[in-house]
Amino acid sequence: MARTLNLHDIQGNVVRAYGRYSFPFARYFFFNITKPDEGRRFVDAVRRHVTTGARWPDQADKPACTVNIGFSFFGLWQLGVPARTLKGMPHEFAEGMKDRAFVLGDRDTTKVAEDDPDWDAHWDPIWRRNRTPGANGIDDVHIWVSLNAQLKTPGSADPVDELDRRTDWLRGLCAASNSGVRLLAGIGRDGAADYQDANAVFDRFGDVVLPTPREHFGFADGIGDPVFDGQYRASEMPDRVIGRGKREGGSWTPIATGEFILGHPDESQELPPAAMPPEFSHNGTFMAYRKLHENVASFDAVVTEEARRYARVMDVPEDEARETLRAKMCGRWSDGTPLAIRPTYPDWRAFRAENGFDDPDPATALKNQAAYLRSPAASDFRYADDMPGFKVPGGAHIRRMNTRDYLDPLNRGGVDEAGKPYPNPDATHALNKRRRVLRRGLPYGASDPAGNSDETEQGVVMMLIGSSLFRQFEFVQQQWVQYGLDFHQGNNTCPMLGEHRVHTRHTIPSDPKSGKPPYIMSKLRTFVECRGGEYFFIPSMTALRLIAMGVVDPT
Repeated sequence: MARTLNLHDIQGNVVRAYGRYSFPFARYFFFNITKPDEGRRFVDAVRRHVTTGARWPDQADKPACTVNIGFSFFGLWQLGVPARTLKGMPHEFAEGMKDRAFVLGDRDTTKVAEDDPDWDAHWDPIWRRNRTPGANGIDDVHIWVSLNAQLKTPGSADPVDELDRRTDWLRGLCAASNSGVRLLAGIGRDGAADYQDANAVFDRFGDVVLPTPREHFGFADGIGDPVFDGQYRASEMPDRVIGRGKREGGSWTPIATGEFILGHPDESQELPPAAMPPEFSHNGTFMAYRKLHENVASFDAVVTEEARRYARVMDVPEDEARETLRAKMCGRWSDGTPLAIRPTYPDWRAFRAENGFDDPDPATALKNQAAYLRSPAASDFRYADDMPGFKVPGGAHIRRMNTRDYLDPLNRGGVDEAGKPYPNPDATHALNKRRRVLRRGLPYGASDPAGNSDETEQGVVMMLIGSSLFRQFEFVQQQWVQYGLDFHQGNNTCPMLGEHRVHTRHTIPSDPKSGKPPYIMSKLRTFVECRGGEYFFIPSMTALRLIAMGVVDPT
């Protein structure tokens, strides 16, 4: 029986990726609390406007601009949450993202901390100042507030006016707090902005501009977000869960709610560990906020150089070599078509034509592509039948981020006597379903790729949500992004997100029957850099009220 959730008690950003619901703009604000009573007053004012997970339009009206809120560990402490409750919080949440930099691969692991005091010099000032030892918390980030906005007019790239009104409202709350709550500046390389702006990448079609699903490297993004029990209506679930849930017994089922929301059974059939009292943690969750800068010039330069060599080795045109290399790094073609479904360049070109991606009207082509990416077909594929990685290389980005059935213990590497990979049709997601994270966020930076370089501001504001930061986000980031042993890749890191100061290779296997050799990309650079972030607790609406009232009682 499907789980019924009290969606009115769960914040909306947990249940929905707003970008997929016609909210192509976002602003992220960060606040510091100096007076606990004023901080609670601020929370009480904001909570009354928080967007919940209630379904649109039958349970709640769809807002023009959403509001959501979360707290760092020291934010909860500053708001007067009792020590006994705080002691029940996970240690990684208490330590914060900055102290976990070695675990996450954000620091040079060949140096001890004393020999690398400026390791975060490339971070935005707000994140460099956060949790500074001896600063008495004066610049600590305590509260995160997000605003997500719809388009003002279809065909334009302007947000609804409500986004500015909400921004002024937040500033007004600070002004009325008697300096008890400060809106922190320090966003961006120059530190000038007091909020992180984000928006979908837009394309212009004559006088019309439309949001696209692309990030700044040019790949369609945000396709395979996991689906959990109770997230969708029972009538929607059979389609939604395909490729995005867990595969068991040959069919797809939703992942246990407790993997993403506290107070519900997880995949071990247990309640996730949570701070007391139960009312404080129930329907809450944890979120890793990360600003990921994309070095677009370096990415293009490396792919261009490697494509010339690949074209010579494989005897293919350079444009085919370029697209193929990009797909072999990601695991999907740039339009989001999975390599597992269309593994060769001619297959992919034919697929695009069949599905109207090459329609003469670019706007129609974009509409056709968006419809495909929202369909179950875009996520319905496996890896257990491709253990050698002939279709999707073992070290490819999406294979690391969501291993699907690749880690089933009964999978067999190599090929059978006929030269085909062993299929293992009964492979399950048993070792993957406890590592999934909900992905939220949007790109940031200018939409015109011609004006972007490594030095300009562009990338993705990524928010990873799960009931355990350590078991889910940190594990994937450390073991699967920054390491390769589970994928038989040695120390090779993710070709797109990985740190490449030392390990610069990505291996692309080749089916021996093709007569072509394997190819090793050997000049990878670090294409994605963290520019800062923090861990936040995203409380339920009930817990928000407890925090605002100052009556969280662990007894």
